[in-house]
Amino acid sequence: MSTKRCYYETLEVERSADDSVLKSSFRKLAMKFHPDRNPGDDTSEVKFKEINEAYEVLKDKDKRAAYDRFGHAAFEQGGGGAGFGAGFASSFSDIFEDLFGMAGQRGRGGRERGADLRYNMEITLEEAFGGKTAQIEIPVSVTCEACSGIGAKAGTKPKTCSTCGGAGRVRQSQGFFTLERTCPGCQGRGQMIEDACPSCSGQGRVTRERTLSVNIPQGVEDGTRIRLAGEGEAGVRGGPPGDLYIFLSLAQHQFFQRDGADLHCRVPISMVTAALGGEFEVPTIDKAKAKVKVPAGTQSNRRFRIASKGMPVLRSRQTGDMYVQVVVETPQNLTKKQQELLAEFEKLSSGNTQPESEGFFAKVKDFFGNRAG
Repeated sequence: MSTKRCYYETLEVERSADDSVLKSSFRKLAMKFHPDRNPGDDTSEVKFKEINEAYEVLKDKDKRAAYDRFGHAAFEQGGGGAGFGAGFASSFSDIFEDLFGMAGQRGRGGRERGADLRYNMEITLEEAFGGKTAQIEIPVSVTCEACSGIGAKAGTKPKTCSTCGGAGRVRQSQGFFTLERTCPGCQGRGQMIEDACPSCSGQGRVTRERTLSVNIPQGVEDGTRIRLAGEGEAGVRGGPPGDLYIFLSLAQHQFFQRDGADLHCRVPISMVTAALGGEFEVPTIDKAKAKVKVPAGTQSNRRFRIASKGMPVLRSRQTGDMYVQVVVETPQNLTKKQQELLAEFEKLSSGNTQPESEGFFAKVKDFFGNRAG
């Protein structure tokens, strides 16, 4: 019988743990017991090997299935056991980056991709409806014309880094590992500049104001992102440029509220119009007008739909609708004559003219009557 500790116990996870839980626990334990963090501690080195062995098995779907069925016996007698094999480097690549800062971003020759840029633009609802072409000015890093982006003074060239031989990375022994990390001499560029370009101080790029034309399509919504490929910062020393991202926000409209492709608006109407019926006109987003007919007896908050008078759907031929919500306005600042007329109207009112109120108070009367009984 094997005396090895259970792989799940070694990684401190449950047998039902998914890949993300396994990896997270593995990274935490590997960093904790790494020999370079515990110099001279033989116990840590043993635990470090056990952690690696357990993860090598459990991260592999087939090996994990075999282990769940047969335990350690599945890898005995030449059965494909774990250990410091071919998968070791891939297992610990993330750990090395955490421990030694090895996540390099530069390629050989110092050709770094330029950074992506963000530009926030506010547009009106009318502009989102019809689309527009906008001109924007942004300060960006562009390739230095004096040195053509190489960073060296005119008439000179960058020289190969003597520390890394142009590779941009150097190897170093760490205990029983051989680690590779960014060259400290050239910072991973692989080249050294002795005479820097005076225009860009050796960076290969300078800052300039640039005017760009941005096409905003019909139907864009708040938060829409437009990507302009290659319009970001220039790359370092001839590297490819980054991208420019335009983030759109819609200004608040004085009349409409937007819900996807639909538009909503609230219109106050008089008590008389609500009672007797009538009609009114409302503006639409396409700068036209629409007529709304109010039937007699209309209640407050009733909505009327005007088809195809909403917003266009982005990259589609569909169009939303417009909804008009009427709000019955209670009269204010009444004259004496108006008060008398309303009082007379109240006397003449009945359950037929105000059925909702009549029904509600009838229920209230029954409620109190039942409580008294």
